[in-house]
Amino acid sequence: MCQCHASPGPRQPINCIVPPYMLEVLAMRGDAKTAKAARAQLELNEKARRERQDRQSLRMTPQSTLPTFDFVTPALSQATMQRNLDRAVHDGEQKAALPGKLVRKEGDPPTGDVDVDRVYDGAGHVYDLYFTHFQRDSLDGLGMKLVQTVHHRKNYSNAFWNGEQMAYGDGDGEIFSTFTELSVIGHELSHGVVQFSGGLVYQGQSGALNESFADVFGIMAKQHALGESVDDSDWLVGKGILGPEINGVALRSMRAPGTAYADAVLGQDPQPYHMDFYMDTTSDNGGVHINSGIPNHAFYLYCQYLGGNAWAKPGQIWYHALQRLNNPLASFHDWAGQTVSSAMELHGIGSLEVNLLRRAWKLVGIQV
Repeated sequence: MCQCHASPGPRQPINCIVPPYMLEVLAMRGDAKTAKAARAQLELNEKARRERQDRQSLRMTPQSTLPTFDFVTPALSQATMQRNLDRAVHDGEQKAALPGKLVRKEGDPPTGDVDVDRVYDGAGHVYDLYFTHFQRDSLDGLGMKLVQTVHHRKNYSNAFWNGEQMAYGDGDGEIFSTFTELSVIGHELSHGVVQFSGGLVYQGQSGALNESFADVFGIMAKQHALGESVDDSDWLVGKGILGPEINGVALRSMRAPGTAYADAVLGQDPQPYHMDFYMDTTSDNGGVHINSGIPNHAFYLYCQYLGGNAWAKPGQIWYHALQRLNNPLASFHDWAGQTVSSAMELHGIGSLEVNLLRRAWKLVGIQV
């Protein structure tokens, strides 16, 4: 994860949407103002990393403490489930303290502040996706309140989940325009789902899987809210958050990893789409935001094979796999194998769903 500077809870990592490699490029290529801001954020990131090391290991929720979920039709599950959507949006007033001033709570009318109302609605869309199609009551499965803060710090160019709540900066208006886009909201809140599903250690391939799951469900939240099929979707994570002068369309593309941006200041999107181009690096916690392009692309390919809606068969398999994984240090091969096992459990050995899933993983260089 990008180590943001906000103070997390004990032993809890902070997951940011803007990866550190983008900040490193900005520090080298940006104008004086941009480079200074990027260096300052990188220094704060490093401080947060050291503090996390001092706390030693990451805290992850034991799988045995979580509620169990029956993978049956939504109508049958919802008949016995109670909807516990509870949102609270705060105004950070461009200060560092969290959560800030409460400005809209569950059931309140719109405030007129675009960012406040956007994240309020966005959290509702994410909750609806998990509740309706995955029978999950909020991030922890137990009705956890969805706390969010907008206008975090002055010109802050990032958004993050700190283990307890979401926070969104306003961007600098040049490199980044906004962070309250729905796939970003879905991405960051889905880090909470990973956290409360046993966790994936945020380093190397397991960290890239953590990022990939968040991307998968972030784009799925946007598709669900817009009523998009897998063919209708642009498959762009963070579309519209780049500034007007930046040559790019988003932070990441699941359809074509490595093509989201190519800019004189930001550089070239480094994500690979195949294991042949896997980046072995010590940067970015072992390339968690970079190499996540590989499992992202596998999910995209699988959705193209099956058609329809991503939250149907593909999403059910991915969610089922996360609940069954029980391996916080999982490799890409481990995860691919678990998705195939989940497909077998849900659709049967030798089913079309299983065979097409094996093919999707093979196309990104992972043989299962």
